[in-house]
Amino acid sequence: MAPLIRTQTAGRRSAVEGSANGLGAFWAYFAEFVKDPLGVGSPIPSFAHTVDRLLDPIDWQRLKVIVEFGPGTGRFTEGALRRMRPDATLIAIDTSPAFANYLREALPDARLRTVAASALDLQSLLLDQGFAQCDCILSGLPFSTLSDGDGKAIVQASHRSLRPGGLFVAYQVRDRIRSLLERDFTMVGEAFEWLNLPPYRLYWFKK
Repeated sequence: MAPLIRTQTAGRRSAVEGSANGLGAFWAYFAEFVKDPLGVGSPIPSFAHTVDRLLDPIDWQRLKVIVEFGPGTGRFTEGALRRMRPDATLIAIDTSPAFANYLREALPDARLRTVAASALDLQSLLLDQGFAQCDCILSGLPFSTLSDGDGKAIVQASHRSLRPGGLFVAYQVRDRIRSLLERDFTMVGEAFEWLNLPPYRLYWFKK
């Protein structure tokens, strides 16, 4: 797999019912941040150009099964759905039942399966959905606030669950995830998005 081949933007034309943008999404996101600031990581959702910058380099036509950690109100989820193949599946995993419920209502797309669970249980969650492995993991989990044990365990579960050549793509406020991923993955891209609030570090790793 050539993971960072820039493709045509035709994938964005696929229909996505509903929206993860707007005031409803903002207040749902902010309410969860107030309840669990360390778990959510940022008080506001990511900006649209940040979503494009992270997702545009990925060759979406090669991806059949995508997993998202920490989708929140679905900014990156919606961006992924607009790029995905019609026969692809996106499994969005969030520990917050409120976020999971919001996503189901905001993005009623047949390709999206939303699960209120922990990324630590990735392997069993994939099997529950009928898949042995996935092609790409998109992560918004704030690894800098996770315990050392949980961070390492999630990376190890991700490595086991990704097929050879699969991608681990992440957006982070801090760079702790880099040292965790470099043990088992090869970094194929890194960027810094100054225009987001807060600014994000963007990473593309390959198994």
